[in-house]
Amino acid sequence: MDVAVIVINYNSSKYTLECINTVIEKTSENISYEMIVVDNNSTLSEYKILKDNFPKHKHVSLHRSVINTGFGGGNMYGAQFANADYLLFLNNDAMLLNNCLDILLNFMKSHPKVGVCTAQNFDENHKFVPSFDHNKGMRRLLLGRGFLEKNNPKLYPKRKFEYSQPLQVNWVNGAFLFFDSKAFAKVGGFDTNIFLYWEEMDICHRLKQAGYETWLVPQAQILHHQGVSTGVSKAIAKESYISYLYVLRKNFGFAKYVFIRMYLAVVLSLKPKKWYLLPIILKSNNQTQSLKLKQKITFLDENRN
Repeated sequence: MDVAVIVINYNSSKYTLECINTVIEKTSENISYEMIVVDNNSTLSEYKILKDNFPKHKHVSLHRSVINTGFGGGNMYGAQFANADYLLFLNNDAMLLNNCLDILLNFMKSHPKVGVCTAQNFDENHKFVPSFDHNKGMRRLLLGRGFLEKNNPKLYPKRKFEYSQPLQVNWVNGAFLFFDSKAFAKVGGFDTNIFLYWEEMDICHRLKQAGYETWLVPQAQILHHQGVSTGVSKAIAKESYISYLYVLRKNFGFAKYVFIRMYLAVVLSLKPKKWYLLPIILKSNNQTQSLKLKQKITFLDENRN
């Protein structure tokens, strides 16, 4: 196959089914592709909706995990079934607006140094939204994105600008990650220690260390509904900080990790509404509080123990 498209469903079958249909509708016949849909331990009622309405297509398959393994874990579960030159990890709330697979396949073939690229994102109202970001290290925390983009636009291109030509960036939005499968394998894929958030910053950094580049290709376009599967809650906010600190310590050195923890502790202490995050910042082994450790096995048979 040219491309394997991997989609995770978690209690949002309506969006998953729409996502599958946009891939089928927008992909040209000259592209050979397969779609691998992973149900990441949705409720049994949600899974039934997905299964009962799943399209009968020879290149689309459905697989269910008996435990929620998070973003990286769910995608790695799906990747084991893939057999393609390129891998597209596509959020189930991201809908193709044009023939993204064809556009990015041609781009990647002509740019062998690119390990991963993404499409231009638009929100549900078809308004432009940023599709990439800068590494969240000390410079970004202390100086802010605006200062960095103004004073070093080559290294920090403007995020809130609608580009017409491909652009090399630090890391790209996790809603649409189009990998060279060899590059993905070389860096070991997603780090499954991360349950949710910051996987993109982590894997794009590892690709850079291995000699690969990360690009935005704005000719490819998607509509991205924001946060359908995760929602917004204190638990999700805590998970984001757990993942962020893990990625910092893993990739950017212990000294930077300690400094940023101290900085965040001071900043959050001045915001009473954010005090619930302080235990995450102050605890060195905060991964013990991750949602990953709270997941339970759910079998298809409700009566099975």
